[in-house]
Amino acid sequence: MPFEKELSELKRRREKALQMGGPEKVKRQHDQGRLTARERIARLLDPDTFLEVGMFNCSDVPGMEEKTPADSKIGGYGTIDGRTVAVVANDFTVLAGTSSRVAGRKEGDIKLHAVHKGFPLVYLGEAGGARMPDIMGSKGLASIGGGGYDTFLQMMSRVRQSPMAAAVMGECYGMPTWMACLADFVVQVKGSAMGVSGPRVLELAISEHITDEELGGWKVHAEITGNSDRVAENDEDCFSLIREFLSYMPSHCDELPPIRPVPEGSGSGMDRILELLPEKRNRVYDMNKILQTIVDGGVLFPLKPAFGKSVITSLARIGGEVVGIVASQPYFNAGAMDTNGIDKVISFLVLCDSFNIPLLFFHDTPGFLVGKEAERNRVAARVMNFMNALGQITVPKITVICRKSYGMAFWNMAGSGCATDFLVAWPTAEMSFVAPEIAANVVFAGKVKDSPELAAQREKLIQEMIQDSAPYPAAGMHYIHDVIEPADTRNYILRALEICQDRRTGGVGRHRLANWPTKF
Repeated sequence: MPFEKELSELKRRREKALQMGGPEKVKRQHDQGRLTARERIARLLDPDTFLEVGMFNCSDVPGMEEKTPADSKIGGYGTIDGRTVAVVANDFTVLAGTSSRVAGRKEGDIKLHAVHKGFPLVYLGEAGGARMPDIMGSKGLASIGGGGYDTFLQMMSRVRQSPMAAAVMGECYGMPTWMACLADFVVQVKGSAMGVSGPRVLELAISEHITDEELGGWKVHAEITGNSDRVAENDEDCFSLIREFLSYMPSHCDELPPIRPVPEGSGSGMDRILELLPEKRNRVYDMNKILQTIVDGGVLFPLKPAFGKSVITSLARIGGEVVGIVASQPYFNAGAMDTNGIDKVISFLVLCDSFNIPLLFFHDTPGFLVGKEAERNRVAARVMNFMNALGQITVPKITVICRKSYGMAFWNMAGSGCATDFLVAWPTAEMSFVAPEIAANVVFAGKVKDSPELAAQREKLIQEMIQDSAPYPAAGMHYIHDVIEPADTRNYILRALEICQDRRTGGVGRHRLANWPTKF
């Protein structure tokens, strides 16, 4: 056979690359209940669609060529549900997936190619930080910049042109953490950890003794930092969440999200929706149940559900079209949004505006959560950041006031004067500067304690303010567009979405928030 020697060498090199770090390292990965990088790519993508690039990469450090198959990063292209995606997976069996010059170039090239050609990027993380001693010394450190004038900046910054999803699937320190902080959607698998530096480095550098879980486990990032959008039970659950997220996303910012058939029975519970809203105005309830009644198939895809829990941010579909939902959650803090909730909503606004997803706002909030802790968390600055982000949005905005809407939160949730395309209220709505009970307490300043007469006056004032808070005075002055029957909400939104799509652009926005930072 012609060129038998050359073909034999190709086969040998390919087989070695496919073995990754070797049988012992692969077994160690499996013994920890984790898949290898190549197995993860195979499970994520549609079968037999992976086209690898850089299989024969290796370290450029003399003597390390044979020890670094694919140079610890597996990357290339494939499809998910028939759509092209780029994928990079850290190979922990090769030097703990650490980053090097060659691997960095490969990651950067794949990322930029996805942006230029218009398809999503998926980053599967499990790696240590930068590889040592490769980056030691001035030459080593500067070389990680990629060799060009702006190459490091391209790798470590992002203007959202194509969706990016990242998975934290094991120990993720350094590069996989940076990629997660750039991503639009982050899934963290239970048992994994994410941070700038790992426990071993911290112990040696600053004598801090801490476990991976304490440093950056799933509870830390799902509940405290908000850096993880969803938590997965295992690798398969992680891939399912990534695929579901991408099903709501366009391939790039210059097209609309994919439309799906409307499931049978969608909206069938609308005539009973008021049964989900307590008649007692101070009674808590789960806003998710109301939203599930409205959306297609009752399906919500929440982002950051364990962070800033007094506000809901969720993707969904109505009439087959993707929408982004921002809704008060009275089940927590009566729906009063804290600073974590503000950060959560801003991140969601950025996602929706960057990828042409109309926004729906549902109000039932007594205002922002204030007090000493809130002020120390810069609540005022965050409220204004929220308002500034809202002002940059160019996708349609539709607002429904279900029950309470008090104070500055009324405007931050796309109230009057906020370029909201349709602003409506249910007849159960209350709109005012503060809750009537709080206003009455201010007026009477504690004077009712020993005076039945003043107590009666206070109660009368509260009832008058409740009546004044009804939506009809605002509707009468055309400050809101209408007061609608709750049972008509789904149909109203369907019609409103059709009307407020910009015919000149086909619904593609101007993406003013595309480079807004969303990690806090």
